[in-house]
Formats: sequence, C-alpha cells, structure tokens
Amino acid sequence: MAKGIGMSKALAVGVGVLTVSSVCGLVMMAVMYKIQIDRFPPVSPPTPTKPPVIPTGLPPTLRLPDNLIPESYKVLIQPYLYAVIPNNYTNQSFAFTGHSTVRVKCMIVSKSIFLHAQDLNVTTVEVRKSDSNEKLSVSGYKIHQNETNFLEIQLKDAMSGNETYYDIFTKFEGELFDVLDGFYVSGYTEKVKAEEEEEEDEDQESLLQPTNARKVFPCFDEPALKAVFQITIIHRPDTVALSNGIGDNNTYQKIDGEEWIVTTFEETPIMSTYSLAFTVSDFKSKTRHSGTIIHIHARGDAIYAGHADYALEVTEKVLIRYQDIFGLKYPLTKIDQIALPDISVEAMENWGFISYQESGLLYDKSTASTFDQERVATLIAHELAHQWFGNLVTMRWWNDLWLNEGFATYMSYIGVQADGWDLRDLIVLRETQTAFQVDSLNSSHPLRLQENDIQTFSEITELFDDITYSKGAAVLRMLATFMTEDAFMRGIKMYLAKFEYKNTVYKDLLKCLQEETKEDLEGFMSTWIEQVGYPVITIITQTGETSQEHFLLKQTQGHDIAWHVHIRYIKDRDLAEKNDVLKVKGPVRRPHFQLQDKDEWLLANVNCAGFFRVNYDEENWNKLRMQLERYHHVIPIINRGQLIDDAFNIARAHRLNVTIALSLTKYLVNDTEYIPWESALKNLDHLILMFDRSEVYGPITKYLRNLITRLYDHFEEYTINGTVPEKHTDQYNQVNAISVACSNGLTKCITMAKSLFEDYKNGTNDIHPNLRKAIYCSAIASGDEYDWEFAWMEYQRATVAAEKDKLRYALSCTKEIWLLNRYLQYTIDSSKIRKMDMFSTINYIAKNVAGQPLAWDFVREHWSYITQEYGAGVVSLGSLLDAVTKRFSTEVEREELKQLQREQEEKNQGLAARALEQVIERTEANIKWVKENKQIVKDWFTGEL
Repeated sequence: MAKGIGMSKALAVGVGVLTVSSVCGLVMMAVMYKIQIDRFPPVSPPTPTKPPVIPTGLPPTLRLPDNLIPESYKVLIQPYLYAVIPNNYTNQSFAFTGHSTVRVKCMIVSKSIFLHAQDLNVTTVEVRKSDSNEKLSVSGYKIHQNETNFLEIQLKDAMSGNETYYDIFTKFEGELFDVLDGFYVSGYTEKVKAEEEEEEDEDQESLLQPTNARKVFPCFDEPALKAVFQITIIHRPDTVALSNGIGDNNTYQKIDGEEWIVTTFEETPIMSTYSLAFTVSDFKSKTRHSGTIIHIHARGDAIYAGHADYALEVTEKVLIRYQDIFGLKYPLTKIDQIALPDISVEAMENWGFISYQESGLLYDKSTASTFDQERVATLIAHELAHQWFGNLVTMRWWNDLWLNEGFATYMSYIGVQADGWDLRDLIVLRETQTAFQVDSLNSSHPLRLQENDIQTFSEITELFDDITYSKGAAVLRMLATFMTEDAFMRGIKMYLAKFEYKNTVYKDLLKCLQEETKEDLEGFMSTWIEQVGYPVITIITQTGETSQEHFLLKQTQGHDIAWHVHIRYIKDRDLAEKNDVLKVKGPVRRPHFQLQDKDEWLLANVNCAGFFRVNYDEENWNKLRMQLERYHHVIPIINRGQLIDDAFNIARAHRLNVTIALSLTKYLVNDTEYIPWESALKNLDHLILMFDRSEVYGPITKYLRNLITRLYDHFEEYTINGTVPEKHTDQYNQVNAISVACSNGLTKCITMAKSLFEDYKNGTNDIHPNLRKAIYCSAIASGDEYDWEFAWMEYQRATVAAEKDKLRYALSCTKEIWLLNRYLQYTIDSSKIRKMDMFSTINYIAKNVAGQPLAWDFVREHWSYITQEYGAGVVSLGSLLDAVTKRFSTEVEREELKQLQREQEEKNQGLAARALEQVIERTEANIKWVKENKQIVKDWFTGEL
C-alpha cells in the first residue's frame, strides 16, 4: 500500500488565509489594469521596416531604366581642328574635348546611373546633390562596348528617390572622324577671288539622329527623355559656331597660350537629344528678318553668287503658311539653315538649325533646272514641317517614327504651295506607288511596330525607309480624304496644341482627329497602321461580288485580317463620285458595283486616294482600255496612271494576264500627261530590267521607240530651241521623251543629243538645265572615252552641286566596261567622289545594263568597307542593296544574295537585314514571274511591231 502525508491545524489555517489574500490581490490587480487600459489604450509596436531594395546590375533591355529623368544639360565642346589648313599641317588635330552637366530628377532610391556614351573617352565623373552640392562617392564607371552604349556609373552612396535632383558631371574627349555622323569633319575647296586659287577648308558638323548624340557627349539618348540644352562651343578664331539657339558672349580667351573664341548659345526649348545640332566653320551667311530671323549659311563663294537667295525666300513663305495652318507660331526666335559639303542624308531637321546637302538648299538660276528649284522648295517644306512634327511634338519611341516622317512628307506637298508649287497630285507617283512596291513584300513591316520590337541601332535605322516616309504620307492623305481635309486640319491643330513639347503615340493623334468627325477613326486607321501590307480589292462587275485580300508579289497565305477600305468610285453612265466602305474580306455582293449595260465600265479608287490596288474581271479591264483608246480624258489623270500601275503589279502577283497590262499602254500615243506616262515607264522599265539581257529586249525596244515617237515630236520644238514648256509636269514629260527616245534608238534624238554635247565640248553649252541630265547621259552612252573624259573634267571643275550631280549621273551612262569599273573605284576615293555621293553613284552605275554586274561585284567585294564606313550612319544600306539587285531574276543571283545573308549572320551583323530579306524575296518573285511570262511577253511585243 502507499505511504500517507500529514499537516498541523495551525498550518492549514495560515495557508488558507494566504490563499484568500492572494486571490483578492489578483482581483484588485485585474480591476486596476482594466482602469488603466481604459484610460491609456495600448499602442501597437512599430512594424519592422525592411531596407529598400536598391536595383543593381544592367537593365533587362537595351532601353534606359526609368529611375532618372533628365531636365537640363550644360554642354561645352572644344574642337581642335583648324578651319583653314595651316602651313604646318602637323599642327592639325582631329580631336575634341568637353564637359557636360546634366541635371536629373531621381524617382527611386538607386546606386546606379545609366546613360549613353559611344566612341568617347570619359575621363571624369562626378555626381552631386543639386540643392546642397553634396558630392556622392563614385565607386566606378565604364562604357559598355556593345549595343547598349551604356555609360554605367556606380555609387557608394545611394541617391534618394522622391524626385530629388542631382547633377551628373562628365569630362570627355573624342575624335573628329569623316564618317558623316555624330560630330564629324568635312573638307571642301573654295576659290579665293583675289588670286583665283583654290583654298582647302575644313568644317565640323554634328548629325545626331537617330542615336548619335551619345557620340558627342554622355546623355540620355532616347526621344522621350526630353530636356533643355545650353551649349557652349570653344572654337578657333576666324570660324563661326552655330547651334539651335542664338549665340552670344562671343568672347576671346587665351587657352594654353592660344587664342580661342567662346560662343555660348541660349537655352533651347525642351527637346529630344537627336534635335540638337552645332557646327564650326568659316561659312558666310545671308539673313532675312520676317518675324523669325532666317539665316542661310554656306560656302562663301556660294553666298556671294546669290545661291542662297531662293532658300531665304521659300523659307519665309513656307514658315508663314505653316504657322497659319497649324495655328501655332514657330516657337524659336531664329531659324538657321546650312548647306554642308558632306552630309549622309538629304537634310536633317534639328530644331532651329537645319542641315542640308548643298544641292538641297542652294539654287543657281543660271545652271539649275526647275527640278532642282522644286527640290530645294520641297526639302525646305519637309524640314520646316518637322519643326512642329518631330521637334515640338515628338513620338515617344522610334516605333512611331512615321508620326514624324510621314507627317513631314505629307505636309511638304501642302507647304510648297506657299511658293506656287502645285505638286499634290504627284504624291501618288512619289509616295503611294513607291510604298506599294515595298509593302507588297512579306518582309515589309507595319507603319507602327511594338516598342519591344525596336531596340537595336540597326532596328531603329531600318525604320527610315519607304514605309515610314511614303506609306506614312499616303495613309495620311487617305485619312484626310476619308474625314475631309478641313476636319483633318482642325484635328491636327488640336493635336499640336495639346501635345506641344511632349511625346505621343499614334492613338493620341487619332483621339484629336476623332473630335472632328463622327466616323470611327480608330477602327478605320488601326488596320492601316498596325497591319503590314495593303489589300487588293477585287470587283466582279457582272455580279457586284467584291472581296479583299492581302496583296503580295510572292504569293503566300498572307494574313486574314480585313482592312477598313473606303472605296470612291465612278461609272461610265454617271461620273458623279460615290462612296462605299468594305470592312470584311468577302466576297460580299455590292449591287452598285454590278454593271447592267454591256458597254458600261466601273472605276474604283478615284484619284487613288485609298492605299490599295483594284482588280476587276477581264471584261471591265477591257472596257476601261477601250475608253482610254477612244477618249482618255473621261478617266481622271491620276487614275490613268493608277490603272496602268495596278494592272502591271497585279500581273506580277499572278492575278492578271500581263497582256492586259501591256495593252493599257497602247493608248499613250495620244496622251501627253506626265502621271500616266511616268506610271507606264516605271512599269515598262521593270520589264526591261527582267529582259534586257535576253532576246525579248529587241521587241521591247522597238515597241518603246514607236510608242515614244509622238511624245518626242510633241516636245521637239522646245528641245531644239533650248526651251521648256510652261507647265511643270510637261517639263518632266519632256525629259521622259528625250530619255526614252534616245535610250531606245530613235535616231533623231541621238543625233540631237550628240550635236548639243559636241557644242558643249567646243565651249558653248546651250542645253537647258532641265534637259542636261538626259542629254549628257544620251551623248555619253553613244559616245567614246573622250566624251567621258570631258564630262569627268567638267565634273571636277563644276562648283555648283546641282550641275555636279547631273554630270555625275551622266558619267554612269557609258557602255564601256573599263570606264565603269574605273568609275566604281572612284567612289571609294573621297577626293574624287564625295562620301555622301558614294551610294547614289553606285546606284547610277547599277541602273546601266553594262554596269549592273560590275556594281554588284563591287558591293560584295567592298561590303566590309561599306558597312564599316556607313553602317553606323542614317544612310540606308538598304537603298544600295535595292539598286544593285533590281535586275536579279535568276537562281544564281538568288544564291549570291543568300550567301551574303549567311555571311552577315555568321558575323552577327544586323545591318540592312530587313532590306536583304526584301531583295531576296523580290528576286524569288522575279524568278517565278519570268519563267511563267517570258514567252507571253515576247509574243505580245512581237505582235505589236
């Protein structure tokens, strides 16, 4: 059993008393605690805070991170080059130094700074807090030598977020190359009047679009990262520095024992880095005060000769017109325009300081053609339009580049009207038909791509193409027609006013335009902007059945998405214009497209306002052909060109018998209008390219000679008298008549050209400037080496760029292989052919049937040199590839292109990748078409003789 426990009575009583006391105490404590809790409620302890996550490492894409937003730059640049080469040439230094301070707003806590720098040696980096000037410790910095071009700065101390301001100071140095981008050097020779000797000069220019500002100073080189800029240039005496703003404080200063000029420019408006520009040169200028101060800068001899006068006049007129139709005053106090001896693009629209090729800005009344004059007016109108579209309102990213370039192209046709140029109908030839060619390829691209699809430099520069410029303009023309031009311009005014100094995407534009119409613009326009390609509308007039399909030269499935197509049409019995909208692929029945009378015809897409092609049943095609042959004036001029262009291209796409297209050209013996003739000659030229190395060429030549004779005779009296017609488009057609007649063996044309050229050789040049290019070419093509040598000597002597360009083209027309080969070699010698003229000269040679294989071999042989020298510039390598491969229509030629593509891929070169894909696709389409149509084409031309 278990043992028991015992306790005394006294002890038990004590324990009980103690227990009762304890319980009472606990109760009392609980009461007091409750009273205290009620009087002083408890406060929750603070939640432990986690330390902020500070980003480290490289950004995940090629785009800059969004932790820093630039607000202002102060940049000083000092180029060491002499403008006039000194006697001691060893003193010449092709270098520049500088420093920059960019003020940024820091949005999140960060120890990393990323901005852009390329081909620079950054020697100093400092980061300070703007309000206190407190210096942050920099642990290191480096420039990433890859496609990012990032200048990465790592800090020991973190930058605060919350929109705190910091100043990033850098010192840097770089070289002045002659690569025509970034900050580069260009040389030229000028006659010194007193001694009639040549003096060699150097000038320095900057070309910063699209991503070349980073080659001049470290910066946030993306279009949405706008800021204001204050530029200071330290330059040699006897030179002038120019930039976006007005320069002041031109003070002389001794630096390292040498005298320099310091020019500080007023602060720019808020703008993108690519809009910045500056030059240092010994150029002279002419000025006009017209509300805005207008300067034209150029070589002294060109200014003294009055070659800048026309540009001054046009600039004033176009500027006033734009201010009126845009409803916004040009925001700067001055606009400088400069004619550069070397620039890789036709012109560059930097805000308040526009750069041009000399032939694009200077006009010499005595030697320039009316076409040269038109080019000056059109280019000025294009670049001035950019002061609003691009500079004032800028696309957010390069994928919407068409908002800049498409608008500037479209508006240029309106702007030149201020100087009396009526060119609006020519937009169909120059923009619509041009864009059709590229956009009928599978390798084309939409007007607007996704932002993530455009990252690298190559991807950005490839957007500067016919889609962005020409299709952009054509689609805007279509939109203005769809909603009426008055409503369109009212919407544009709203767009510019609402987004001035800001960045936009295309839907911002549509929202403003939508305010002026009841039409569903986003539904209509999204199909044209976001989809690649364009449709062919097929109308069967016996039933009215109508359908649309993605038009491609090389037939594939295409995409199944329907466009919203606005169709304007007329009929033979009722020429009143009517409208229809097709939103489905079809086929759908349209009773109003059904023809009841056997002699009645239907014509759709009046004035080619829509960006689409139209195909009909053969019966309607034949009715339209018969109308042209019977009385062509019933068909609008633009549509006479459209019918020919549509028919030939639909035939190239295997959707129409080529003989129908060819038959449409026969009526031209009775038409003298430029638009239908130019449309026909462009398409017949494609046949020549396909067949001028085969037996088909003979019949083609005879047909063209017969076709052109009446047109040549129409203008012959003007030609013989050295005059031109009054109507501008007739002047173009006069040139067509001479070029086609002489190149196709019309004896009296060749005799005329040789006679006038012989007079020129003997010291009398009575050839009208309009006709010089055609007559020089014809004479050299039928001449000998002495004719070529004379033209080459004249080219070297010429001082006016427009005349030099005519001679440079004519030199490519010789049939002598050895001369063409020598000419090709000249293109890589900048003392003979300027760097900016290399591509166009090779393109001219490739146009010549004797020169095309030489040009292609030359491009392949020098591909590494070409891509090294020009691959980093805005100049499109695609234009070169396009020109030298236009004749390609054989399996061997396709394989040569494929080989170049493989070599590019092996070297990881993305340069001109899309253009290369496009010419391969075009070649494949040509191969197929030639195989199927060679005999048909030969038989047709033979039957017409």
